[in-house]
Amino acid sequence: MTQPITVFIVDDHELVRSGVRTFLDKQPDITVLGEASSGEEALQLAGDLVPDVVLMDLIMPGMGGVETTRHLKQISPGSQIIILTSYHEDEHIFPAIRAGALSYLLKDVGTSELAEAVRKAARGEAVMHQHVATRVMRELQSEHRTEPLFSDALSEREIEVLRLIAEGCANGEIAERLVISEHTVKRHVSNILSKLHLADRTQAAVFAWREGMVEKSR
Repeated sequence: MTQPITVFIVDDHELVRSGVRTFLDKQPDITVLGEASSGEEALQLAGDLVPDVVLMDLIMPGMGGVETTRHLKQISPGSQIIILTSYHEDEHIFPAIRAGALSYLLKDVGTSELAEAVRKAARGEAVMHQHVATRVMRELQSEHRTEPLFSDALSEREIEVLRLIAEGCANGEIAERLVISEHTVKRHVSNILSKLHLADRTQAAVFAWREGMVEKSR
């Protein structure tokens, strides 16, 4: 007999978790191993449960879905993550995918579609909401443009901050060098990651080096 697909639900709303669990538990080939109401709780449980598929909310108190996804993939690399959220803006889509999410669905998804997405995720097959799929395709096409991607996305100050990130500077050092507050630096960093669809500072540094924004030391 084929083993059922194991699922773990991460969402800060109990009503959402309960509704999703009630439906999935009725599927003969799917078993819900557990739930978590926060990213922190999810990371504590995921290592022991090692689910086949994780349904991940994005906006939660404390650790958000993107950061939770990134850490969870380190704890349980074999777990496939489906983002299940109400948000479809670029600033949410691309960081989630870069963090390791396989699929991206909105919470208005039908129950049968959700179950099928879980089955496909267990096979390593991605499922995207139509709007999200369109945005991903446009982004992939934009990578073939001849002009630098950052030129029309970042302000002059954000480019300065990005260069310093690539040089390995912490927020405090960036603030000192640019004579601005550390709070302002954090806001610039957040804007940079959002505009460039990056998950963290490491990816931002790699981007800056790849685009030739930082001169290599001789």
